[in-house]
Amino acid sequence: MRKLIPAYVRVPLIFAIVFGAMEYFIDSGDKPAFIEYPMVSVFLLVFLFLLIAIEIVLNAVDKVTYSLLTDEQKKKLDEAQSFSFEDSKLMKMLTRSKSIDEEKDVMLDHDYDGIKELDNVLPPWWVGLFWATIVFGLIYIFRFHIYNDYTQDQEYEQEVELAELEVQEYLKNAPDITNKDNVTLLTDAADIAAGKEIFMANCMACHKADGGGSIGPNLTDKFWILGGGIKNVFNTVSEGGRSGKGMVPWKETLKPKEIQKVSSYVLSLQGTNPPDAKPAEGDEWIEEGTAPTDATEATITTVVDSTKTE
Repeated sequence: MRKLIPAYVRVPLIFAIVFGAMEYFIDSGDKPAFIEYPMVSVFLLVFLFLLIAIEIVLNAVDKVTYSLLTDEQKKKLDEAQSFSFEDSKLMKMLTRSKSIDEEKDVMLDHDYDGIKELDNVLPPWWVGLFWATIVFGLIYIFRFHIYNDYTQDQEYEQEVELAELEVQEYLKNAPDITNKDNVTLLTDAADIAAGKEIFMANCMACHKADGGGSIGPNLTDKFWILGGGIKNVFNTVSEGGRSGKGMVPWKETLKPKEIQKVSSYVLSLQGTNPPDAKPAEGDEWIEEGTAPTDATEATITTVVDSTKTE
């Protein structure tokens, strides 16, 4: 077997099989296993070194053993190892080719300037593949064009439905995946503190440190341009404000959990009434199940839109 497959093919092939198996069985996320886990790289290098070392040792042993043989033994060994795949029964069965001594049996009578032509049969593997494509084509025609099994559009829709179900199931089992549909308001002090750090690092320039508003709107009153509540605030931070004059989307910079924390912190500023706060903008946000008070109805008339031009 070692004579059929040379070392320069055998070593890379074995290494590729082991490398592929490790990448398949080791869960390394988006990165290759040999990058995510340095020990995998060390193992692969050692394994490759051992493969090369084994090949060198075996080759040396073969040479030493061969040198100890008699001339007659060397001749018998050379004849035994002179096997060629082209002369094997399998190769003859696949190709039905004729040897040079048998070419006269398939030689055509005519020639072209001394160039003669052989009437070889088509290789059996090629003929078999050709008939297989015909059988496949007939089955396809009867199934999809005569019996109308299903169309490509139907297959696409089924695949999309299946993919949506898989995504929903994944989201159920992945609590770290937060979006505007399943986000909840955080009230834990540690989460609010983490949200405050994010706010101070990214939002303070436009909304002031106290949330009273500067370039951006006041975040401490009950009025919201794009809706209040954790879901709307989360979506606004994630997707950005109004096109051309609103806040940029932060989903490329902040993780969903971070957006949830900073949104919860923003909502914790409600009613703090900082000094020199910006006038209210947008519409009053009333949580579901909460009725507006008379005082609230009176303040609605004083709402202004700082983005409106006259």
